Amino acid sequence: MEATPHGAWHQRLLDPSGVREHLQLPEIQGQTMVIDKGLGKHAFADLLETAAPYIQFIKLGFGTSPLYEEPLLRSKIQQATDAGIIISPGGTLLEMAVYQQETAAFFRSLVTLGFTGVEISDGTIEISRQQRTELIKEGIRHGLCVVTEYGKKTAGTLIDPFDFAKTAEADLEAGAEYVIVEARESGVDIGLFDSVGNCREDLFDQLLRRLPGTSRIMWEAPLKSQQAFLLKSLGSNIHLGNIAPSDVLSLEAMRRGLRSDTFPETEAVVPEPVLYMI
Repeated sequence: MEATPHGAWHQRLLDPSGVREHLQLPEIQGQTMVIDKGLGKHAFADLLETAAPYIQFIKLGFGTSPLYEEPLLRSKIQQATDAGIIISPGGTLLEMAVYQQETAAFFRSLVTLGFTGVEISDGTIEISRQQRTELIKEGIRHGLCVVTEYGKKTAGTLIDPFDFAKTAEADLEAGAEYVIVEARESGVDIGLFDSVGNCREDLFDQLLRRLPGTSRIMWEAPLKSQQAFLLKSLGSNIHLGNIAPSDVLSLEAMRRGLRSDTFPETEAVVPEPVLYMI
């Protein structure tokens, strides 16, 4: 799928930053994961009509997938697949399957329904390192794109930089495509973010020092201020998750410098003094 529209707009207006000029090279493309908490078929179609080129993943949030009537669920999955977007249920549903010892049935359902991705997480329950690796490999055996998530969902829980780096390395080695930094759908008082949604910059710096790189790390950042901070800190082609459907185009505008939050820096223009005769 073409990543930028053709037509009347000059390339320098399409992408002033220049970072989206070569989207045919996937290694430089920042991925966007949208969280869908219950869009209907037509709203979902509208989302894809306006923003599909700027979405790489759609997650049907937490445990909402079994609540849809099956024809609607299949329709949404097919629409996403036809648009070249990986679609998965939320990690909480996988955790429930683990808790109920129904992981085999869970993966069968994903394949039967046509899901193309799966998220492995332990935000609510505890999963051992061995089981986490087995779940990653099970997803791969079923032909799914596997992403993992690190972090607990309890309010006030912080990221442990050392443990995150260790977990991410093991997840990627087991075959995960990306490792997600937990921030829930609120982005408040969780993971890297404080009680008003600001990034704990000292914790963020510690995390970056532990990581060998960020090319396969996805940062959940549901708030615009968080998205702007991460884009300015790590560059326009970082991977961002838990993006609301209504925010996809505004995020892409920020990636390209088409919004004041990430507008290309310029020297202030000082106007010539105006002289008045009295």
